[in-house]
Amino acid sequence: MEYKDFIQNKSDLAKSNGFHNIFMPDYLYDFQKVLTEWAIEKGRAAIFADCGLGKTIIQLVWAQNIVQKTNKPVLILTPLAVSAQTIREGKKFGIECNKSMEGQVTGKIVVTNYERLHYFNRNDFIGIVGDESSRIKNFDSVGKKAITEFCKRIPYRLLCTATAAPNDYIELGTSSEALGVMGYMDMLNRFFKNDQNSSSTKGLYGKQAKWRFKHHAENDFWKWVTSWSRMVRKPSDLGFNDKGFILPPMNIKETVVPTSRPLEGKLFVEPAISLREQQEERRMTIKERCEVVTEKVNHNGQSLVWCHLNDEGDLLQELIKEGKQIKGSDSDEKKERTFLDFANGDLKTLITKPKIAGFGLNFQNCSHMTFFPSHSWEQFYQGTRRCWRFGQKNQVNIDIVTTEGELEVIRNLTRKANQADKMFEKMVMYMNDSMHIEQKENHINNGEIPSWL
Repeated sequence: MEYKDFIQNKSDLAKSNGFHNIFMPDYLYDFQKVLTEWAIEKGRAAIFADCGLGKTIIQLVWAQNIVQKTNKPVLILTPLAVSAQTIREGKKFGIECNKSMEGQVTGKIVVTNYERLHYFNRNDFIGIVGDESSRIKNFDSVGKKAITEFCKRIPYRLLCTATAAPNDYIELGTSSEALGVMGYMDMLNRFFKNDQNSSSTKGLYGKQAKWRFKHHAENDFWKWVTSWSRMVRKPSDLGFNDKGFILPPMNIKETVVPTSRPLEGKLFVEPAISLREQQEERRMTIKERCEVVTEKVNHNGQSLVWCHLNDEGDLLQELIKEGKQIKGSDSDEKKERTFLDFANGDLKTLITKPKIAGFGLNFQNCSHMTFFPSHSWEQFYQGTRRCWRFGQKNQVNIDIVTTEGELEVIRNLTRKANQADKMFEKMVMYMNDSMHIEQKENHINNGEIPSWL
């Protein structure tokens, strides 16, 4: 073993497990080609690219390369109703992929929903793609454990999402573990320390421990993250021209519905402070808030109406005559049919929840949305990006309908948005440094040695 190989084996940086691409179509944009080539050569990689940058076609080209290299199947996991959209993209670009809901291997590229994963045998696949992989970011989630276990021993893996870790940097560890780069707990102990000075994810009395960077570990952490992932919000993050990928304006207007009745146990109307009080106030004002939303969608264009409670959705369905609600209890076929009607412009107003339709779907045909806010920045960000995404030609108007007691929710969303922006900036900076280092190493390995040596 050469000394440089010995040093590399000691490094925490992710190693390459892939190969040089053998299929790279001309219809990819230049920045998409760079991301796809890199992901194929890594073999196990994550692409954290913003909505509308073409993650679906990148996934399909990546999968096609694995198929042509190994002649074995690749499984693509998508959120509910996005599988049909992925198959349409495949047909559009000439990449054959087939849907499977009961575990059958229906072709070389098989597309299914995350909810159907338990029907499949991981030994049938040489590669796996996790579309909108942010669903595994929660360390304690059942979905994360199932997906990570399924991915074990699958040689080629790709994760794609626009919101890898919207609330906390340590959530990136779940993606690392699914890719087989470094375990979640190993990552925590390598780069972080917590306020309880222990290696447990839980603190005193079962509360979540607060982790922070070890002294001088932050730079090493971001270098490690960029050794197995790429984060892109616009082509210029990779050094390319942003032409065609500049978003139109987004206008956010907030409407505060006054609370006319005191909360339970209160003599007077007071602002809701605790989460329980906010939830109580939200239920007390369902009628008033839904009436405001009904006024907001009274225009000639299409509207996407987001809600969180079943009672909200049912009342909105009753009030908005040209609207149709998608519920969690609806069949997959009904959901896909309704989503397609809305995308084609045949449905004026779509009413649904972010956890049903907030990920992966393309609705650039619509330029108006309404929101009842929640503490989930990811739901708000992903929800807005169903319409405000690259390919949108009109300015997008968003009406946030909230209550006096939920003003703290808006402040919390702002805090999380600032934290997410900071993470993107850090990753882009270290990603560019990493790319420069890789380019220099390639020059040296190819014999391009400076004359002074």
